[in-house]
Amino acid sequence: MFDITSQAAAETAAIHIKGLDGAFLYSDGKPVRIVIYGPGSAAFAEVEDRQINRTVKRSAENDGKLTVAPADQRAAEVAEDLASLTVAFENLTYPPASGKQGKELFRALYADKKLGFIAQQIQKALKDWGNFTPDSTSSSPS
Repeated sequence: MFDITSQAAAETAAIHIKGLDGAFLYSDGKPVRIVIYGPGSAAFAEVEDRQINRTVKRSAENDGKLTVAPADQRAAEVAEDLASLTVAFENLTYPPASGKQGKELFRALYADKKLGFIAQQIQKALKDWGNFTPDSTSSSPS
């Protein structure tokens, strides 16, 4: 019999970040990575709940009609959600948020429109369960 638990997703994954040109980024020969909670984690479930609650609230406020939040609000919500799913930055600094750490630092980077390609990479990585194989925190998934 096959033990299906051998396929259980890891809690986190280290995502190797690409630059604007699509090439993987390195700092002193080390991969620039962002460690994130995956779709099988409690942190991910909390973010999903928050997203659903926002949608329901917006609908209730608009007589049951589905509405889209303004662009600035959506961007802030995405930055907040991604910050909640981020565990750590590896081999990267974000000088505009000097002195900030943890969620504050993560939110600042994700909210930076000029670095929006990073948030897009993380959003894409979150949708791919294959990034969360048991050894994914020590490897460099793309």
